Amino acid sequence: MIAQNTIDTVFETARVEEVIGDFVQLKRAGSNLKGLSPFVDEKSPSFMVSPVKQIWKDFSSGKGGNVVTFLMEHEHFSYPEAIRYLARKYNIEIEETEQSNEEKEEANEKESMYLVSEFAQQYFHNILTLSEEGKAIGYSYFKERGFTDETIKKFGLGYSPETWDAFTKEALGKGYRLEYLDKTGLTIVKDDKQFDRFKGRVMFPIQSMSGRVLGFGGRILTNDKKAAKYLNSPESDIYHKSKVLYGIFHAKQAIAKQDNCYLVEGYTDVIQFNQAGIENVVASSGTALTPDQIRLVNRLTKNITVLFDGDAAGLRASVRGVDLILEAGMNVKVCSFPDGEDPDSFAKKT
Repeated sequence: MIAQNTIDTVFETARVEEVIGDFVQLKRAGSNLKGLSPFVDEKSPSFMVSPVKQIWKDFSSGKGGNVVTFLMEHEHFSYPEAIRYLARKYNIEIEETEQSNEEKEEANEKESMYLVSEFAQQYFHNILTLSEEGKAIGYSYFKERGFTDETIKKFGLGYSPETWDAFTKEALGKGYRLEYLDKTGLTIVKDDKQFDRFKGRVMFPIQSMSGRVLGFGGRILTNDKKAAKYLNSPESDIYHKSKVLYGIFHAKQAIAKQDNCYLVEGYTDVIQFNQAGIENVVASSGTALTPDQIRLVNRLTKNITVLFDGDAAGLRASVRGVDLILEAGMNVKVCSFPDGEDPDSFAKKT
């Protein structure tokens, strides 16, 4: 539980105009600031921010409040998530209260796992864009898929070198503990040997609703029949595959604004649609849709449009998903593509 003095410090330090300015283009209007509503489409700005009163009001949607309520409305954070976001932004140390030693240890352990996952994402991205191997193999693959440099950067795509332990050595050299490399599944530890789980794969970071890196999906590019085409991070204290939707961090605002969520199967489906300007898209990442994943969408909209491959497997998957969506009291539509087409190939034509 976050200590009250930390919450007080956050409210005293955070400036509503600075935080909202990260999301909305604001212009001076007397003693206030004005911008276009981030919640509804409009041509004349009706979104007002008061630096003096430290409040905001959106006259189009009727929403309003303080810096924390803005993050809860716009980013769909919970109250603690909003406080932690602001604490990180303003470099405020978070004090916890009413926690046992075991709870404190668990919280510190989770944070260590987040940090090593975020280091891994940056490492894989740098390998992709800066190393000869990364550019020749991973970068060229993404370019063949039609991804722009902007898209590659936006989704934090990367490449894990073919070497058995290149990432592990780099992480250990930077001071990250083997314990957390093991617990996140980035490194496989056997006896006295360690090697990289994702070696020789292009990397898709999987983010939470608030943008933290939870895990990875890795795609092999060789025709190795013994290796799985796609490999995911194993279940951990921070990554639960059945509770995550790929692309939710980038899609949440568009889903809420357009009051509809497109559901696809794979990482590249999400990325292709996003690049085509259709941003309210998430993926179940190759797993059957789960109640937890549906609840994630339900926080943003009551409407889901399921887009699946036109083959038999795709249709079976969509039918299973529809039943769960209806059970959750949501509205659902199904769009099936012609044989030989999938969401990825279709998005390239839009």
